[in-house]
Amino acid sequence: MKEGIHPEYQAATITCACGNAIKTRSTRADIHVEICSSCHPYFTGTQKLIDTEGRVERFLKKYKKK
Repeated sequence: MKEGIHPEYQAATITCACGNAIKTRSTRADIHVEICSSCHPYFTGTQKLIDTEGRVERFLKKYKKK
């Protein structure tokens, strides 16, 4: 490999919004994610609505029975 052209590979911590922390190695020291395997609906079997921009409320308001 050529010297000086590759980024430094260091220990990293991936932190989820649910509080789960995973230790790994990466070119970035700290990585923050919204969903991990501990809280993802596919892996847990539970449904969790993640609404970051009010989309669910707009949908429910639009199609609400009158």
